[in-house]
This record gives sequence, C-alpha cells and structure tokens, in this order.
Amino acid sequence: KELFVSLGAFGGYIIVGFDHSIDNNPGYDFAIKGNSFDGSSEPGIVWVMQDQNGDGLPNDTWYQLRGSESGLATTIENYEVTYYKPEAPGMAVLWRDNRGASGEVDYLAAYHKQDYYYPAWIEAPSYTLKGTALEPRNYDKSGNGTYWVQPHYDWGYADNYSPTDHDKATDSPTKGCNLFDISNAMESNGSAHQLQYIDFIKVQTAVNTKSGWLGENSTEVFGFYDYSMISAGNL
Repeated sequence: KELFVSLGAFGGYIIVGFDHSIDNNPGYDFAIKGNSFDGSSEPGIVWVMQDQNGDGLPNDTWYQLRGSESGLATTIENYEVTYYKPEAPGMAVLWRDNRGASGEVDYLAAYHKQDYYYPAWIEAPSYTLKGTALEPRNYDKSGNGTYWVQPHYDWGYADNYSPTDHDKATDSPTKGCNLFDISNAMESNGSAHQLQYIDFIKVQTAVNTKSGWLGENSTEVFGFYDYSMISAGNL
C-alpha cells in the first residue's frame, strides 16, 4: 500500500532532505509525486534550500520556485493564517488571516478519527502559518454540492495536474509526478536566485479554500525524487 502525507489547509507543509545534494542541471532536477487527476488539483508551493552552513539541518534560506502564478495580482505573497484550537472534539478549526478574512476548517469524521484537525503536537491555543497563497479555482459543478471541481494551474506546483510538468506517461518512472527545475528559484522580490545545488525541499499547501463534502483543499505528497537518478535508471 502506497502511503502519503496530506498537508492540510493553507500553509501546512512538509520538509524533506536527501542523503546527497541535488545538482542544478539543465532541465528538470527533481520530482514530487502527488495524487492529482483531471479536475482535482490541490497545488502546493515548492521551496528549496541549500545547506550553506553544513550542519545538515534546514535552517538556512528558503527560496520559492517560480510557478505560473508568480507575480500575478491574484497571488498573495506574505499571506498569514492563524488557526485556533477547538474547545472540544469534533469541532471545526477556526482561522483568521492577515487580510481580515476568517472561516473554519470543517471536521469530517467520515475521513479522520482524531479529535480535531488542530495539530496534536501543538499545545498553544493558536499558531500561525505563513507563505504564498494562490487564488482558489475550485467550484461546485453540480450546483447542489455533490460534484466539486478543482482545476489545475499551468505549471510549477506539486499535486497539480499540469499540462506542462505533470508526467502522465504510463510507462514513465515519474508517472504521477510534477517535475521541477532548481533554476526557477527566486528571491522574495521575484528576481532569479542562482543555486548550484539544493539539499532540502519544502512543499506547502497554497490555497485557502474548501470544496464542500471534500473538505479543505490539501496538498498531498507521496514521494520526492532526484530526477538525475531517475533518468539514469538508478532508482
């Protein structure tokens, strides 16, 4: 059985490291497998880091990889959402963002058995996640809440059924993966940042929205791969 991690509502993230550095070669450099399909994309922003201080920890500078929505007026940089711990099991997680909006992450007992969606390892009554937010595209195609569609974004995101960087070939070792180029790393102002290699990758849920009975849009990840090793047949 293939296992995966669901990153939760906006800002939820996972960080992975490798036992070697991934070089910035011409073309794609690494792959991230999700579970997107036509009509169901839950995009995750991808960040990369070089272990500059050599301590083996992801405590240096993160660089966001450019995607099709980077720099658009509909994309929100430095977006923050604060989540509040429910008062009792089975309750929704309330949230408020740094733009004055608020809402809740529904508790869906049919899909999860924990008391609530608030992280069990956080004892504080609230916590804040920061990142880049993409404009949601999900909509109720049925009109009665039974059939939700989550369209893809053009390129540059994990768990995204992109026509450009999502590998759909049935005989490909990266089938189901989105492919990424380290050369798309950028500074916080959007300018390019040159990295010869990376040691860590972070994926972060990029939309703050929910799709009815499906719950919150949550990026899913199944695996991370060095593309040079895949292309050389070493995996």
